[in-house]
Amino acid sequence: MEAMARILMKMMGIMLWLMVLIAMAVGEDVKYKDPKQPVAVRIKDLMSRMTLEEKIGQMVQIDRLTASPDIMQTYCIGSVLSGGGSAPLPKASAEDWVNMINGFQNGSLSSRLGIPMIYGIDAVHGHNNVFNATIFPHNIGLGATRDPDLVKRIGSATALEVRATGIPYVFAPCIAVCKDPRWGRCYESYSEDHKVVEAMTEMIPGLQGDIPVNSRKGVPYVGGKKKVAACAKHFVGDGGTTKGINENNTVIDKHGLLSIHMPAYSDSIIKGVSTIMVSYSSWNGEKMHANHELITGFLKNTLKFKGFVISDWQGIDRITSPPHANYSYSVQAAIQAGIDMVMLPFNHTEFIDDLTYLVKSNVIPMDRINDAVGRILLVKFTLGLFENPLADLSLVNELGSQAHRDLAREAVRKSLVLLKNGKNETDPLLPLPRKVSKILVAGTHADNLGYQCGGWTIQWQGFSGNGYTRGTTILGAIKSTVDPSTEVVFQENPDSKFIKDNNFAYAIIVVGEPPYAETAGDSMDLTMLDPGPSVISNVCKTVKCVVVVISGRPIVIEPYLSSIDALVAAWLPGTEGQGLADALFGDYGFTGKLPRTWFKNVDQLPMNVGDPHYDPLFPFDFGLKTKPAPDIVRRSTSAGIIGRPYALFLMVSVIFSLCFIG
Repeated sequence: MEAMARILMKMMGIMLWLMVLIAMAVGEDVKYKDPKQPVAVRIKDLMSRMTLEEKIGQMVQIDRLTASPDIMQTYCIGSVLSGGGSAPLPKASAEDWVNMINGFQNGSLSSRLGIPMIYGIDAVHGHNNVFNATIFPHNIGLGATRDPDLVKRIGSATALEVRATGIPYVFAPCIAVCKDPRWGRCYESYSEDHKVVEAMTEMIPGLQGDIPVNSRKGVPYVGGKKKVAACAKHFVGDGGTTKGINENNTVIDKHGLLSIHMPAYSDSIIKGVSTIMVSYSSWNGEKMHANHELITGFLKNTLKFKGFVISDWQGIDRITSPPHANYSYSVQAAIQAGIDMVMLPFNHTEFIDDLTYLVKSNVIPMDRINDAVGRILLVKFTLGLFENPLADLSLVNELGSQAHRDLAREAVRKSLVLLKNGKNETDPLLPLPRKVSKILVAGTHADNLGYQCGGWTIQWQGFSGNGYTRGTTILGAIKSTVDPSTEVVFQENPDSKFIKDNNFAYAIIVVGEPPYAETAGDSMDLTMLDPGPSVISNVCKTVKCVVVVISGRPIVIEPYLSSIDALVAAWLPGTEGQGLADALFGDYGFTGKLPRTWFKNVDQLPMNVGDPHYDPLFPFDFGLKTKPAPDIVRRSTSAGIIGRPYALFLMVSVIFSLCFIG
């Protein structure tokens, strides 16, 4: 009996010891999942549990076309993205996006450690891949506003629309300093002046939220479930390539690189930017994706950036020429340079195998892997992904909301730059009268929503026509603004006879560039889309005309300038064409200023303010101003600045009279 009791006591002791061990293990597990723990403790705890394979998986970003719940679970994939125009299905709703992303996330959560993935998307002028989203003016137009607060509000609105679809991470803003308009990404740059670009980094606190007071420099910050992680891009010098050729070589000394192309990155880091994307371009012949001096030495060590560095789409493949020629070398060069997350987006097994081999062969030290994974996890913890990994439908009504469309309309009218107003100073054409017998609207861009949005809209290269998303064309805006008695006649390319046979009070001609993105937009001649020149010639020689240029950059306009009565640079305004009508008809004055120099001819390029050979058609910072039309002032102030004192005067008079009568 005593022996049995001793055996039972031993068994109870063993069971108690096992329970203590289990409790300790559970307690440790809770550590990285416990939001009350400091983030550094959570990262250290989680990384201590991760295998090499799980760590390398976190460094991988794959495209949604490659992803599946099983792949997310099996490889512990760190991130998924939508490439340009990649959506769950045509005209997908916010619910469709949420359901797709949660499907991938459930795969990640079912992995051994349940590390959530982070989904990223290009949202470079609003949530531009998504049907029914608000499309804001491209960055060049925002640069023309000189209004950092407006840009911050646009960032906040964009974050809401992105979160409405279940996405917590955007590849924006582009903070390139475009030095040559021949570059196909020039419209993604706010200005040729780095100071304007620096000011517009207010997009980052708009997207992410304002960093807390006394926040440590370089530490990523995202202020809750209505904000997103931002990505400053493309590090560094992408706007300074020779002849503006995309992905080309930027030839400049270190002082020039640091004084022109680097300041906006320093500002972005101070504002808590979460990630930074590396440029395809080279600096003095060295590929940025392999540049240890700038990525690790300057960005991480000097500027103290604590977020993660991400490659561009297949960026490491392009370290070699031809791309992918020596992939193992490219993996080694990119990771050793300091890239933390690699946008593959399709060959994840090849990358994983090569990087695993390089680490196990002691070519790449484990410290470099741990640095990368620690940075990735820091952003994920900062985003609250461990607490709220799955998206819900609580914000779906934010997508394309009227408030955001009103904000975009404000941005459009503030971005417009008036370059000419009347053939002489005493006879301005703008603002246009609303009530006339008949007006002509002409040109390739007058009734084409895709053209006025530009590239990176619904599809990577943009689209043509009005059927791909919702918005207001310039023609639609004009029709809704003029007096009901005014007849609006639209002909895209009217001939001289038609113009002479009609008694038009004036004409609005809308011409410009077709949509494009990246290399497809590189242009050595910078001419407008045909038949733009002939439309200007045919119309302006017969009728008073205002020409509106829809373009991602200055284009050749000097040969036609003398025949034009009024000229407006409208850039790529996005879905809210009503903002243009607001200024044309005098609801608001023109206030925009050129964010870049408007050349006379392409032989002058590159030409930037301050150059010895500076001889522009319109200089940097140029922009004529107008005041709202007098009838608009009366109407808008009748209940405002003038109206309120007048109402007060009437009230006092009535009270005084009553007192006197009494």
